Amino acid sequence: MGNRLSKIYTRTGDLGETGLGDGSRIPKDSRRVDAMGHIDEFNAALGVVISELPDSQSELAKFLAFCQHKIFDVGGEISIPGAEMLKDIHVQSIEAMLDNLNDPIPPLKNFILPGGSRLLADLHLARAICRRAERALVSLSKQENINPCSLQILNRLSDLLFVCARHIAQTEGIEEVLWEQE
Repeated sequence: MGNRLSKIYTRTGDLGETGLGDGSRIPKDSRRVDAMGHIDEFNAALGVVISELPDSQSELAKFLAFCQHKIFDVGGEISIPGAEMLKDIHVQSIEAMLDNLNDPIPPLKNFILPGGSRLLADLHLARAICRRAERALVSLSKQENINPCSLQILNRLSDLLFVCARHIAQTEGIEEVLWEQE
């Protein structure tokens, strides 16, 4: 990678444009930049979740750190039009973890609200941010070619975060907040 960030401010974006990984420049309010921003925000939210995981969840923390790299790859694909870093094997690894975490959890009988603990709420917040990033990527995909694996990964990750919240509630003895219909 070299010394690409030797100077943090460049002033090249002062007029509302930003540079992509291929050297081209586009408006900061473009769908591509919007999607990159949502993906970056999702990755930051996942970093918060990982930092809050108890030591008893070290294997999950390692897997979510792997997911952070895949999220960064989604952003990389978007910042370099035409790039493809993600493959079906990455989607399948998330599906395998989803199945592993979800199998021992009792089926849902009600909707779950974000809460129960700071960690569970942050997992649900990261899930909601992931969904927003996914919507932004879907919007971009209607204008430009996007690697289908990027869309699949974001879709699976939102499911994974929901299941992670349920898994942690069960394994750590935290009561989930169930929606009460009046």
